[in-house]
Amino acid sequence: MKAPLIINIKGNSLDDGPGIRTVIFFKGCPLSCTWCHNPESKRAGVEISFDKCKCIGCDTCIEKCNARALSRDNPFFMDRCKCTLCFKCIPECPANALDRIGMEIPRDEIIRRVVKDKPFYDTSGGGVTFSGGEATMYMEFISGIMAELKNKGLHTLIETCGLFNLNKFIELIVPNINTIYMDIKLLDAAKHKEYCGVDNGIILSNFIRLHEISASGGFEITPRIPLIPGITDTVENLSSIARFLHTHFVKEVRLLPNNPVWHDKCETLGISNPVDEESSLRKWYPAETLNACKQIFEKMGIKC
Repeated sequence: MKAPLIINIKGNSLDDGPGIRTVIFFKGCPLSCTWCHNPESKRAGVEISFDKCKCIGCDTCIEKCNARALSRDNPFFMDRCKCTLCFKCIPECPANALDRIGMEIPRDEIIRRVVKDKPFYDTSGGGVTFSGGEATMYMEFISGIMAELKNKGLHTLIETCGLFNLNKFIELIVPNINTIYMDIKLLDAAKHKEYCGVDNGIILSNFIRLHEISASGGFEITPRIPLIPGITDTVENLSSIARFLHTHFVKEVRLLPNNPVWHDKCETLGISNPVDEESSLRKWYPAETLNACKQIFEKMGIKC
């Protein structure tokens, strides 16, 4: 089985599930959300990033590039149409301004790296989180890892956009998962397609079925809602989601306030950011707005 590309294996995380966790970030996603907080995870293929803030202007990488893909005249320094992804430029950069995004890491190596922190998981009630990108694009690969972690007594959690083959998920993932965080971004199918590239029919159907199955025990599933100013955090959208969750007897939701840090990543990947500098999408989420969003769900008896 060919290993998928891994962006990072990040230890000591406190934001991706209960306790202290190690998060495995997979590369590739079937959605194309306009606000993606991990734009480096969208494409399944390997990429090179260039951080102009680290660059010291020595031009050593330009001299070593046989494809002539690097130039100060290029808008993002690198002409990605010319780049052959030979990666020879990366070790030549003394300032580490160039970096490879996406590495193949064998299954056994991933297990070794996450299991070494088991004492921290045990002490804090933590574990291992499968994230991305979208980890369910590689269910055959991750199911073996999850099974091994379960045998070792580790808590497993998957963060998913919800767009996957449900039968395959039930067969490969459910037997070895403790917790599922599934994103519900926009309830309106047309708006979901406008902002995320696909409609949400399969996502909502998958959530409903998995929520029903979770009632019999074995795992828990919690919906997450990214609060994107003017897009997902409107009263209309949040009220619609609250009614949907209430109808299906969902008692808890996780709200994810907009984080503006992702904008800086776009330029390193050669992506033009369409968001205006003064846009609210480039600002930290106001506490008073977050509280107003919480009230919409709490009025429906749903804990945030």
